[in-house]
Amino acid sequence: MKIALLQTGKTTENNIAKAIDNYSGRVRKHTPFEIITIKDIKYTRNMPVQEQKIKEGEKIINSFNNDDYVVILDEKGSEFRTVEFAEWLIKVFMLPRKRIVFVTGGPWGFSDEVYKRADIKISLSRMTFSHQMVRLLFLEQLYRVLTIINGDPYHHE
Repeated sequence: MKIALLQTGKTTENNIAKAIDNYSGRVRKHTPFEIITIKDIKYTRNMPVQEQKIKEGEKIINSFNNDDYVVILDEKGSEFRTVEFAEWLIKVFMLPRKRIVFVTGGPWGFSDEVYKRADIKISLSRMTFSHQMVRLLFLEQLYRVLTIINGDPYHHE
């Protein structure tokens, strides 16, 4: 099964972008993987937050295929220990879907439509991180989980 990370806006922090490239390469050694970047909404200075979320949500939903398993990364989602995340991912790999899409939202979170389309919400932490930092944290955990599944010695427990 292919895995995708759908993100809103480019990663502008150079150090974070380099680390994301590093972990993306590591993930690709274990499974087909792609990063899909949705362009930021423009002219938001005077736009209400709800309207921004709706416009961004439309772009996110239009990026999905009908048979995608959609996972939104949200601070209010289910929390897993890393080994539990690996066990969960093994189960998802057995579903009759072609792609798992992990979604990070923009600075205001997700629209109601994105929440409705999601198959599950997962939290990396109850703490709040910048949406650029979440990308890196998620990719490190995805890489770690794939090494657990494949029996590589990266994770120590």
